[in-house]
Amino acid sequence: MTLPTAPTDLTADEARRIILRSQGLIGADARKGGVHAMLRRLGAVQLDTISVLARSHELVAYARLGAVGRPKVERAYWHNPAQSFEYWCHAACILPIEHWPLYSFRRRAYRERRYRWHEVPDDVDKLLDQVRESGPLTTSDVGGAKNGGPWWDWSDSKIGLEYLLDIGELVCSRRVGWRRVYDLAERVVPADLLAEDLSDEECVTRLAVIAGRSLGVANRTDLLDFLRLKGRYAAILDEVLLSGAAGLVPVTVTGWPGKKGQANAWADPVALESEPRGRHRTTLLSPFDSLIWHRGRTERVFDFAYTLELYVPKHKRVHGYFTMPVLAGGRLIGRVDPAREGGTLVIRRLSLEPGLSPAKWVDALREALWSAAEWVGCDAVRVELANPPELAPLLTTPNTAK
Repeated sequence: MTLPTAPTDLTADEARRIILRSQGLIGADARKGGVHAMLRRLGAVQLDTISVLARSHELVAYARLGAVGRPKVERAYWHNPAQSFEYWCHAACILPIEHWPLYSFRRRAYRERRYRWHEVPDDVDKLLDQVRESGPLTTSDVGGAKNGGPWWDWSDSKIGLEYLLDIGELVCSRRVGWRRVYDLAERVVPADLLAEDLSDEECVTRLAVIAGRSLGVANRTDLLDFLRLKGRYAAILDEVLLSGAAGLVPVTVTGWPGKKGQANAWADPVALESEPRGRHRTTLLSPFDSLIWHRGRTERVFDFAYTLELYVPKHKRVHGYFTMPVLAGGRLIGRVDPAREGGTLVIRRLSLEPGLSPAKWVDALREALWSAAEWVGCDAVRVELANPPELAPLLTTPNTAK
């Protein structure tokens, strides 16, 4: 592929709109195909154990598709036959099943390392034989996940199953409750995908295409963060970007860091072909949404400094335990810390971003809160603390016109 002789110039606003469209947050077309199409557009949906309004993988679908039923989201992710699987991308993620071959570089690395936060037990092969003979199983079928200590004090069975998943002998393509169901890769992954043997270079090249398409406009750091590449894999990414093999084109985004006169980002060429059009989504965002999972990128694109205060001592929190950014008009306009009490969505703390007019954004805030409340089955909204304070009483009744 021949790269352009000069990078395309983009304003920060143009880049932001391209990013939002690439992430499925502008226009009605983004809803076509439902959850399956959304997963393939994003390339990866991060998993997390925390559930406040809903689990993160459900919130990601809600943010883009609206009030899609939560059971429908679950079936779309974990289906028989498998249309997705769980593996390590940006973090633990749900990935389209057709991406199985692209992670062979990571499976090989885990196999060579033979270590996974814990020492791999010697009898791991016996676990594999048990899955082969008994069929799909969970950790509870082999003695449980923990030894009884802290969360990281895993049982040998849990360590062994996770290692076998890391190296591709086992795969998780569905869950029971929140427990992974482990099965043989050969029984779950289609044979043609299982047989595809890609080199490290081929894996990184094809994943760079996916990451670039998902992000729309991204600098090197964004791409590395999406795929969590280090060392020689990061060097491979650099090579395929410069050679054009990744299919991304150099761009210069005003205000993004870089050397004067040189491209400071890469873009999906298809995303540059037309101007993003359509209505912006107004929604709450999961802290683990791919639009904002890289905090440096979030600040660069949206001028929004965001920290998840989950692990911050309660008395030191500024915005709350599970603060969710509010997306409206293509911007991050504020943040809320939600909870539920029966049929009431409780907003422990709400903050409008400094410099924004409450009168201009109150309807968007109200829409974001009430849409989320209705989606999770709440029929009331209570705001306990708001900044500015005059917002609180204005948000407790739904918009009269939609």
